[in-house]
Amino acid sequence: MREIFRAACLAVATLLLPVAGTAAAAGPPPAPPALSPTQGPGTVAALALPRPTGPLAVGRDTLHLVDQHRRDPWVPTVARELMVDIYYPARPATGTPARYATAEEIRAYLAALGLADALPVQALADTRIASRAGALPLPGRRPLVLLSPGLGVGRRSLTGLAEDLASRGLVAATVDHAYESVATVFPGGRTLTCVACDRMRTDADFAAASRGRAADLSFVLDSLTGAHPAWRDAAVIDPARVAAVGHSLGGSAAASLLLHDRRVRAGVDLDGTLGEPLGAGGFGGRAFLLFGATADHPGATPAAGDGAAKNPAAAAGDGASRGGGAVKADGAAQEDDDPTWAQAWAHLGPPRLWLDVDGADHFSFTDDPVLADQIPLPAAVPPAPAPAGALTGRQALAITRAYVGAFVERWLCGRAQPLLDAPSRAFPQVRVVGRDPQPGPGAGVTRRR
Repeated sequence: MREIFRAACLAVATLLLPVAGTAAAAGPPPAPPALSPTQGPGTVAALALPRPTGPLAVGRDTLHLVDQHRRDPWVPTVARELMVDIYYPARPATGTPARYATAEEIRAYLAALGLADALPVQALADTRIASRAGALPLPGRRPLVLLSPGLGVGRRSLTGLAEDLASRGLVAATVDHAYESVATVFPGGRTLTCVACDRMRTDADFAAASRGRAADLSFVLDSLTGAHPAWRDAAVIDPARVAAVGHSLGGSAAASLLLHDRRVRAGVDLDGTLGEPLGAGGFGGRAFLLFGATADHPGATPAAGDGAAKNPAAAAGDGASRGGGAVKADGAAQEDDDPTWAQAWAHLGPPRLWLDVDGADHFSFTDDPVLADQIPLPAAVPPAPAPAGALTGRQALAITRAYVGAFVERWLCGRAQPLLDAPSRAFPQVRVVGRDPQPGPGAGVTRRR
């Protein structure tokens, strides 16, 4: 399937073979836009993620979790381990500046693409972020959002989104799944590599990985909300208001989590192929957002009468209706590169929403394009023209933050979110593929009984 090829380009693409289903037609994996080999490793200005959009300061704590009741699916001789960063609303000016990533993790990430000597490893590792380690949390009971990254990439790739959620008053937990990123540093200096990148070869492997990550996320939820929580400030988490968000394989894991854990009230898939089929009951009335790149779903067409909605641009006669599917230059209909979304849409049931983003690619929902935009080209290398309509890194992160934040706030906090109900002048790149009638401002609140 296409998801395996996308993930492979972040690790050991040449070791993955074409598999059955959509994978065989997917073609070679695209290189992530953040890692152009023309960008030199010379001295660069300090890199930084954009400041979070919410009003609150952000704290971060890091947890090492070990599930003694599960063997690791990739290395069965050891227990399943996770590294988790907890982002939370914090008292201003407490704690110390948090680190974006270790140099070892960045170097391995670049080396997987043959670019360790082409990009500034230390500058990327030292990217300035808003979080402060060990900051004092603000009081209150807050929703929890679990975030799972793409295969091979690691939790640092969702830092910009996690910080923004925390600045809006939520707790966000980004998860590194052992042996599923090209390098994750564990306590004691152990660096685990991406065994999964070598071994994931079939649709069945991918489905198993999605279920395995769902079990990881359930374990994180247990560890944060159980009788003996692993996080010292876990009392701020409201266990009745939990959502899951993921990119790529992590997006599939978010869907799998809703299938297997009724505690999770809403989910978001950021451009990830779905590994597990949905039955007729979907998620049993729990909200789900499919949020992807238009280029990855060029022929996406929800079934008639199934919540299909046209993009407002179609009313102007430009033929851009997503409800009607995209067309090639010769007038022929394009095939959807990832049919798992259309298949799932038919079973989701309300509340559901499907949005695609013009000018986005698979990595636009991560930090990588933001960082790439800040790395100058060597003087001897002329800049390559950007594809027409391509998003900048800042635009992509702003869109991701705005729509994911609005979706989880609607369903975990019951706040009105006009952004989800009508086209946005601020984000004209966002197209509606399918939606159901949206609820009033009080809908989606989960109350204790």
